[in-house]
Amino acid sequence: MSKEQFKLPDVGEGLTEGEILAWQVKVGDTVVVNQTLVEVETAKAAVELPSPYAGVVVELLAAEGDTVDVGAPIITIETDPSAATEAAPDEPAAALTEDLVPEIPEPSEMSEPGPPRADAVPSGPKRTPVLVGYGVREGSVQRRPRKAGSAPTRPESPAPSRVGGLEAAAGSVETRVIEAPEESVRPVLAKPPVRKLAKDLGVDLRALTPSGPDDTVTRDDVHAAATAGVSDAPSTRPHAAPDRAQRETREPVKGVRKHMADAMVRSAFTAPHVTEWVEVDVTRTVELLDRLRTRRDLRDLRLSPLLIIARALVHAVRQQPLINSTFDADAGEVVVKNYVNLGIAAATPRGLTVPNIKDADAMSLPELAYALDELVRTAKDGKTQPADLGGGTITITNVGVFGVDGGTPIINPGESAILCVGAIKAKPWVHDGQVVPRQVMELTLSFDHRHIDGETGSKVLAEVAALVEEPGLAI
Repeated sequence: MSKEQFKLPDVGEGLTEGEILAWQVKVGDTVVVNQTLVEVETAKAAVELPSPYAGVVVELLAAEGDTVDVGAPIITIETDPSAATEAAPDEPAAALTEDLVPEIPEPSEMSEPGPPRADAVPSGPKRTPVLVGYGVREGSVQRRPRKAGSAPTRPESPAPSRVGGLEAAAGSVETRVIEAPEESVRPVLAKPPVRKLAKDLGVDLRALTPSGPDDTVTRDDVHAAATAGVSDAPSTRPHAAPDRAQRETREPVKGVRKHMADAMVRSAFTAPHVTEWVEVDVTRTVELLDRLRTRRDLRDLRLSPLLIIARALVHAVRQQPLINSTFDADAGEVVVKNYVNLGIAAATPRGLTVPNIKDADAMSLPELAYALDELVRTAKDGKTQPADLGGGTITITNVGVFGVDGGTPIINPGESAILCVGAIKAKPWVHDGQVVPRQVMELTLSFDHRHIDGETGSKVLAEVAALVEEPGLAI
């Protein structure tokens, strides 16, 4: 027997802290390797941290809502080699939670990715395995076959004090033991956004009857419980119901919102922004999308004008590479990127994030369609990984989904331009010498005027507009 402390790892690119959103274990629980311990929100995303040890939870060193420095211990586990071969009686092994906590293959099961077959039907971008338990994209690994009624085999010795190959940094915090109730608590399977919703509404997930696949709790379950009054005790709610006499409320700025605020201020007061806009007839783009939706390989995707606009922007970057660059003030250099990591600004319950599609310029139209669809679904589910948020080279923000005509977007830090997409509306338009109703939208481009002059910016915007008006040229 020995006591091991699990320290908060850097799950992103140089992150320094994270907020404890929800503990998935309590003092006295038996845990197995790779079982989810806690959900943590960093400055970029919410992630689930798996256990590198098998044993019994002795101490929780941080409470829900606490902000913890990277490298600080957050939980103490008393390890026991015998505990590595079976799951806790009240907690299913991580592999039994199906897609909620993906199983991680043995090294022998993993292979180096090869080039895609030219005749293969696009199945969307794949992700190689990342930090243990943080999730992989569908199709990147194969599950091991399991025998019915038996728990997966676990290592005979505790896992080393590493998480997914990252050493836990040194650090310390004041030890605080959070006592758990004596009665056993049945495991609750729910995705992080559902847990967040339940926490905000004060709903006790353990009191619900799951209606989702594999006995998972859904958003509808939480809303129904909130309406019926199935909730935690008021003292456990993160936000008590405001008094009607109270005219103001205050909420701390942290996590993703804090990162967004810092990034936008830094960009706005570092890069001199120039913004240009143009109205475009997108009737042919709308007609093209209707035809694409009938294609067998794209039938299951939610296609939108954003796909054609993204394709058009990639083409414009090839014509004007300077728009896809970084101004390095310290070195006195402009770094032109010979690849396009296309960022898509996404509004999530936790704030604005900008995940990006790596090497979008190397993708065919179907591949880009799959990548966009997965990016949007992952962002809405709150599953965007920190690696997907770094390394962007140029960004698109779509305010049209909110019914807005346009705006003056702020450039994402480290980039030189951002394209804003407005709502499509029927307007009178001169077409073939006749005033007729056409589908029209506004495109707006903001760019860094330190190294991109008006000619370059205007050419990029004009090129995107032309390709969206005649989308056949962009395909």
